[in-house]
Amino acid sequence: MRRLTVMVALALLLAFTPGSGTALPAAPVDNGIVFGGQWSPAGNTTASITQNFSELPAVVEVFTATWCENCVDVEHALDDVQAEGWLQQYHMHRSIGETQDPFGTDVLDQRWRDKYGPSSPPAVVFNGSMKKIGSKADDGTLQNEFTNLAKSDLGLGAGSTTFAWTPIDNRSGTVAWALDIGAEHVENATLNVTVFIVESHADFEEGSNGLGTYPHIVRSIVTLGDQSQGSATVQLPIPFDGNDLEIHLVYEIMPEAGEETEDEPLTVVPDEEDMPALSFALTFVASALALLFIRPKRTDC
Repeated sequence: MRRLTVMVALALLLAFTPGSGTALPAAPVDNGIVFGGQWSPAGNTTASITQNFSELPAVVEVFTATWCENCVDVEHALDDVQAEGWLQQYHMHRSIGETQDPFGTDVLDQRWRDKYGPSSPPAVVFNGSMKKIGSKADDGTLQNEFTNLAKSDLGLGAGSTTFAWTPIDNRSGTVAWALDIGAEHVENATLNVTVFIVESHADFEEGSNGLGTYPHIVRSIVTLGDQSQGSATVQLPIPFDGNDLEIHLVYEIMPEAGEETEDEPLTVVPDEEDMPALSFALTFVASALALLFIRPKRTDC
């Protein structure tokens, strides 16, 4: 009986441990869509670039950390798909409660939690609408699964986006944009025009997942407003190392909040809620193992 209890306890622990067990398919995120991905090196002047929606890569937001070994497999698979031109990566590093990773910020971590729910790395969101958790493929290989997700049609139809960037100095510049989109796509929704400021790569040899050099690091997200066209001055952060900041134009179309949630304050989710299944499994295993060492008192009849 004891042996059976141990086997059941260990099986449950393995089943609920991140990176083990059955692969989870990507699931819809009911929080609007994200698209765009036109970009320029911060130090270069980029004349107006116009692209049809059908020409844009998928905008892929990656929740990651420098200690996350499974994240390396996910990011290498994304690199392969990006090399084919299907997607553009944006890495958000864990920050809230973090002790090792130097690349995240609490603001970006909180944005992820508010928009996509609490997660443990790795987690990947395609165009703000499909979320894949973990590093196990549900569709053959991760490359196949990511390619299929990147090719998913957002249903925007005909339309285009124009982007231009002009540096003012090494710490600021002017971005201009123009979005040609059908009115039906922003009806009962809010358009949010943003700039993702990305550091192409930065070194962190102390990262325990062994990657060493970490790419596509989102340093900040600057909101430009809700107008379909305009221009704005953007301030740039100091790079972690090198001089490789990039300016990326990203659009969000978000459903209008209902009255009951419109003024709801943002809250920080405790770190323990990032892995509820693991917490449950550990509690169960501890209880099961404890029973093994509790001998019932023997009574003589």
